[in-house]
Amino acid sequence: MEQAELKVEHLPAEPLDAAATFHREHLDPAIAVLEVAAANLTIILPPAPSDHDDWRRSIARDLARKFAPKRVNVLGGGGKEAVQSMLAYLRGASGVTGQYLPLHD
Repeated sequence: MEQAELKVEHLPAEPLDAAATFHREHLDPAIAVLEVAAANLTIILPPAPSDHDDWRRSIARDLARKFAPKRVNVLGGGGKEAVQSMLAYLRGASGVTGQYLPLHD
């Protein structure tokens, strides 16, 4: 199955501002990918402290529910190697969906 990736480079430091920015600037493109092109989507977000976890979990969970049986997961942080390793894992993990996965190097 095709796994699309949506990489978000920058978000505000404050959790509410970051969530609002994601919804305003990145949610529609994510939905468009799921509606048209991809069987699965992994959203890659920049590193953030744990006070961002709730809104990131909600994005993963709510998009996965809306677009099931397509899979949607959200990665947060991590260097290039950590992101690539998790993307490789997710390509073969057909049961993993609706998860926020904070990465570490």
